[in-house]
Amino acid sequence: MTAPPSRAGRPERAPRRTAARQPVDVRGWLGGIRLSGFMVIMLGLVVLAAFVLVPTIGTYVDQRQQIGALQAAVQVSRDDVADLEAQRDRWTDPAYITTQARERLYYVKPGEVVYLVDNDLPAALVPQEQAAVSGDVEQTRTDWMAQFVRSVTEAGMAQTVAPPSIGVPDIAPEETPAGTP
Repeated sequence: MTAPPSRAGRPERAPRRTAARQPVDVRGWLGGIRLSGFMVIMLGLVVLAAFVLVPTIGTYVDQRQQIGALQAAVQVSRDDVADLEAQRDRWTDPAYITTQARERLYYVKPGEVVYLVDNDLPAALVPQEQAAVSGDVEQTRTDWMAQFVRSVTEAGMAQTVAPPSIGVPDIAPEETPAGTP
């Protein structure tokens, strides 16, 4: 059996110099590359595959986005159908019909007296009269260029972007008050 070599018998290595790097000669490396017929064919197949797959992948992504938008539109339509069915069920109730006739059309039962109150708004909510319109043309003193630049920069810095429209209804329908059909 032999003992493993010890470190004492090895010569010391000189410390590496990292400060002075020698330039790398790329010509020698490029000269060592040889193009064979097989390599050219494989490179051509890779380029052909890239040309074939890139549009296909783009089409796939676009179709997935359209499917997502259409699924959202279907969900909105289902919600609308559920709301309309709930309204239909409410209109089958005679008490609801009576209430709607009284509120919307001011119908009353025979013998009832109806009092309509005009100007029932608080003084703070009453619309104020507008000042008379002047016949003289006045010049406003504004710096239109500064306003233009501010408008353009604010539009450019806006965080919200309108989603692309692909022919489907909006995802968030406008809500109507509970009393209107």
